[in-house]
Amino acid sequence: MEDNKNILIINDMPGYGKVALAAMLPILSNLGHSVYNLPTALVSNTLDYGKFTILDTTDYMVQAIDVWKQLGFQFDCITTGFLASAAQVGIIRDFIASQKKDGLLVMTDPIMGDDGKLYNGVTQETVENMRRLIGVADVIVPNLTEAQFLTGLYQGRESLSREEARRVVDGLLAFGPRSVVITSGVSRESGEHVVWGYEGKTGEYFTIPFRFIRVHFPGTGDMFSAVLVGELLKGQPLRPAVKRAMDVLERLIFLEQDEIEKNKGIRIEKFLSVLKE
Repeated sequence: MEDNKNILIINDMPGYGKVALAAMLPILSNLGHSVYNLPTALVSNTLDYGKFTILDTTDYMVQAIDVWKQLGFQFDCITTGFLASAAQVGIIRDFIASQKKDGLLVMTDPIMGDDGKLYNGVTQETVENMRRLIGVADVIVPNLTEAQFLTGLYQGRESLSREEARRVVDGLLAFGPRSVVITSGVSRESGEHVVWGYEGKTGEYFTIPFRFIRVHFPGTGDMFSAVLVGELLKGQPLRPAVKRAMDVLERLIFLEQDEIEKNKGIRIEKFLSVLKE
């Protein structure tokens, strides 16, 4: 198939639960792409269970990339998510630089926190390192908490005015990414849940409202990123690509909302047909 792309997902791999690599692989494979992975960590299960163990795979990443370079492997798209160590930022930046070519799509989800606070183990050093990583991305998809920590603006605030949201977007753009998508914000003017964005190719700022379903599943951000990548690789402009990813996620959450055990995330394999709707 002509639009088959080689996609590399750099993210953690959970043993139990549909987050990170386990959430993104089924979606991008189902869209017809060749999907490869470089785990930043092996995680026993989603962190929502409260007990977990993590194996940092930094050394393995260095060795794997060295072998891949010798074998001449090339990718059309690189997406990055959870990083287990500060060293991984430099490793990934160097690898992206070595893959540079026309049409390479780099998307970074700077996974660091949510609900106004950083995740356990995420330090100010992590934030500073993530600022370096988003600088080499075509598109970044932080949630509002991550955007606030990256820019130092309006930390802890759940709703922003139009002007404040633009200030945060511009603060993120100053680090170097071409386009920005901030998920999970609330518009102060309308009270609606929104996604704020900026499309680098056109210079357009945009705000897209969405229906907020009051259930929490881990991994929804990873699924959003996977659908967004799939749309962008089809040549869709950023705004309609974001809208499509939002619609798919809303449908997935709606379909799975009555599942009792939410800590394991959405059973994506069961609902892959949503991608074709």
